[in-house]
This record gives sequence, C-alpha cells and structure tokens, in this order.
Amino acid sequence: MRIPRQVSGDALASARRVLGYVIIRQTGSHLRLTCKIPAEHHISIPRHDPLRIGTLSNILTDVATFHNLEKDKLLQLLFEKA
Repeated sequence: MRIPRQVSGDALASARRVLGYVIIRQTGSHLRLTCKIPAEHHISIPRHDPLRIGTLSNILTDVATFHNLEKDKLLQLLFEKA
C-alpha cells in the first residue's frame, strides 16, 4: 500500500487511537502522543496540513518497528476504511 499524500498531523494523531496512542500534550505546532502497551513509546507529530511525505514515512516506520508490524499492515490499520 502506498503512503497517503494528503495526511494532516491531526488526522494522523486521531488515526493512532487504533494502536492505543493518546495525546498527552501540545507544544507549539507539535503533538506528543504516548502508547503504554506493550511498553511506553512516545512520538511527536507536527500539526501541518499536509505532512511532508518523508516526515510521515519516518513516523510510520518508528511506530511499525515498535509494534513489530510491517509498514503495509500499519498503513492498512490506520488508513483503510472498514
């Protein structure tokens, strides 16, 4: 699956709820999200619209690595309509 090109930071933050991430704070134009299952993991997401493709790719790679998922499976979880 291709990485979507027009994803905003806010849309990505709300899609992360599927994996158990919650927004814990906002500093300037960045959101800080934390997941406590299976262990504590923090990510920062800029609230840009749209996110640059490299930034989005790096965030997705970090999350996929932490959750032991393939990047394609993560994309399906976050962006495919049920």
